[in-house]
Amino acid sequence: MSLAGPAAAQSSGSGVLLPNARFEPVCTPTDPALAELSGLAVLDGKTYGIGDSGTDDAVVVLDGNCAVTGTVPVPVDPYDIEDMGVGPDGRLWLADTGDNLRARSTVALIALDPASGDGQLHRLTYPDGPHDAEALLMQRDGVPLIVTKEVLVANGVYRPAGGVSVDGLASPGPTALERVGELRIGPTTTPGGPVPVGGSTLVTGGAVSADGTVAALRTYTDVYLFSAPDGDLARALTTTTPVRVALPNQPQGEAIAFTPGGDLLAGSESAGGPLPPLQVLPGAVDLTRNESWSGGSVSLSASTGEPAASDTTEASDSAGPDDGAAQWSTPVLLGGALVAGLATFGLVWRRSRPRRH
Repeated sequence: MSLAGPAAAQSSGSGVLLPNARFEPVCTPTDPALAELSGLAVLDGKTYGIGDSGTDDAVVVLDGNCAVTGTVPVPVDPYDIEDMGVGPDGRLWLADTGDNLRARSTVALIALDPASGDGQLHRLTYPDGPHDAEALLMQRDGVPLIVTKEVLVANGVYRPAGGVSVDGLASPGPTALERVGELRIGPTTTPGGPVPVGGSTLVTGGAVSADGTVAALRTYTDVYLFSAPDGDLARALTTTTPVRVALPNQPQGEAIAFTPGGDLLAGSESAGGPLPPLQVLPGAVDLTRNESWSGGSVSLSASTGEPAASDTTEASDSAGPDDGAAQWSTPVLLGGALVAGLATFGLVWRRSRPRRH
């Protein structure tokens, strides 16, 4: 990894909107175990899902119709699992990183072999105090990245100090984390989620393509796709401009996962209502290689595949309302952030439970 210090780089903006890229419904879950779906992963042809605090004692296995066909117990008692990824070791990695009250002295990654049920706990400590985080990105070199969920400040990007891969994490630990960069996601006008205005800026989930060259971060309303041909996801997150795809209006969307073929799955909690359908963005990986998206087919760049010169962070920040990037005044932004903070605080009482691993 090329980033090796606190706040080594930063990125901001609402990305380059692809207005004709569309998610499509796949199937609708019916099992109550998915009412608080927070993490998705695809491994060895199977789709796995897990809920967050209160429903995170087992990973469920889904078939193509969203029916639960099996469960894998989580090998430790987690505090608040918020995401799930696939490591280069062929195991599921559960991000026990939820901390709405910013009160935990440690967070954790939990390794889980879905075939045997075996697993290990790996505690982690932030260098700058507690954070709430709902996005885990597993780089192809085995280094995990945690992206925090912040309301008034930039989202931090953290990794184990020195770039330690998952196979080098102490068990139970803790292993120290280091901050390698940050990113700010600007507000958009895309509807969705439990938080008005500010919900479009809150990072609620992450995923990495099968080849490790594309990272996806989602908010309650949009998905951001970052291209990293060299596999350095931290650098891509903090120094490049992503493409953005609006999500369907989901009640509380937090889960995303890439399929081996490069499509992107997106799921949501029910937020007390009917279970919402899983959605898929066909050809999500290919979208990062476009200079333009015309819908229906992918038009690859005839040259290097790099974004056009105008597709910089600065350009996306100054784009007009037609691109879906909201042009909010400072008071509105602060008010939206306050609403987001209050709503996040309110969610604590609905779903938290006093557990420690």
